[in-house]
Amino acid sequence: MTVSFMPVLASSEELAALQLHGLQWTVAHAYHNSPFYRERLDGAGVHPDQVRSLDDLRRLPCLSAQDLQHDYPFPLRSVPFERICRIHASSGTTGKRKVLAYTRKDLDDWANMFARCYEMAGLSLLDRVQIAVGYGLWTAGVGFQAGCERFGAMAVPVGPANTEIHCQMLVDMQSTVFCSTASMALLIAEEIERRGIQKQLALKKMIFGAERHSLRMRQRVREITGVDELFDIPGLTELYGPGSGLECSAHQGIHYWADYYILEILDPDTLEPMPPGETGEMVVTTLRKEAAPLIRYRTRDLTRLIPEPCPCGNPLPRHDHLLGRSDDMFIFRAVNIYPSQIDHVLSQLPQVGSEYQVHLYHREDGRDMMLLKVERIGGESPDADRQLADLISSEIRSKILVRPQVELVDYGSLPRTERKSKRVFDQRNI
Repeated sequence: MTVSFMPVLASSEELAALQLHGLQWTVAHAYHNSPFYRERLDGAGVHPDQVRSLDDLRRLPCLSAQDLQHDYPFPLRSVPFERICRIHASSGTTGKRKVLAYTRKDLDDWANMFARCYEMAGLSLLDRVQIAVGYGLWTAGVGFQAGCERFGAMAVPVGPANTEIHCQMLVDMQSTVFCSTASMALLIAEEIERRGIQKQLALKKMIFGAERHSLRMRQRVREITGVDELFDIPGLTELYGPGSGLECSAHQGIHYWADYYILEILDPDTLEPMPPGETGEMVVTTLRKEAAPLIRYRTRDLTRLIPEPCPCGNPLPRHDHLLGRSDDMFIFRAVNIYPSQIDHVLSQLPQVGSEYQVHLYHREDGRDMMLLKVERIGGESPDADRQLADLISSEIRSKILVRPQVELVDYGSLPRTERKSKRVFDQRNI
């Protein structure tokens, strides 16, 4: 019998009371045990005793990725070293990695959160979960595995192996769930199609994340593999790792674990709260994290809160799929552009695939140029290519207010990777 990892919350007031208790504990814990936090809170003129309501959260200073370079390699440390039993790290903004420490309780909490993800995805103890994400310093692989083991399903920890091994294990182990980055999901789906092994598989669900992906990519993966459902999973090393929420069976946003952290959506420039339903930057405050608590940490991820009740019936709050990162934005001819905007335009055109590249460069006369490489689906002819390129260019111009040059390439010719795909290549500053 599967144990439920979902919290029992009778009302929004009960959740708010739980969050306030967690906020008060976190601020006091950080203030009394972290010299960095004590200095930061003293500088803001806030003492833990002054945190009496959730509204007092706005009085606390925000934390940035650059702050994690402070006291490297153990930033934000709020427990003695003898209580730290693991570290994980992600890439740093100035060359140094962002290192986060974990106590035994932190790891238990993370495993429970991740087990909740598998529960929300509708897994059972009979499922076999093939894990195709990296192990090591990254939080990905060990997070997926620990959550699977806590939930009770069978873990198949292949990691970022080659497609040959993954296809073999999908067939031999009869894996029912595949966990990966979105790019890896597309890579494996196309390899399954190339080998013609769809009927040999038992695959029912895919859980992928780590990067923004388009509706077209999801449709393509599902068409090839025939899986019943795809689930988007967010993840941030600073916030334990992947497993801090999951898309539910209604597929209308991501439920996040508000009993473990508070999520604010702020204007990236003013740091003022955005109204529910409007896009802004995710800012998170942990409620139980011991070794490296977060107080108003700016993730740079862009999304919006979804205030309406979810059709799935789960009372935990939701945010939308991540739209990208505030630092992913590039400026072309005085227009601020996010890759997600290009994703959206291309997803509306059935003649093109999900993969694309944006190349930015200067012409000899100094004028900025944008070349958009897009994979065509189906046959090719000079006339058809010209019409499709003109259509893409016009749609981009209409929706984003810039007109790129468009180059159509054969389907499958743009790189696939088991990691996050790079799609914007800015050569203007080289």
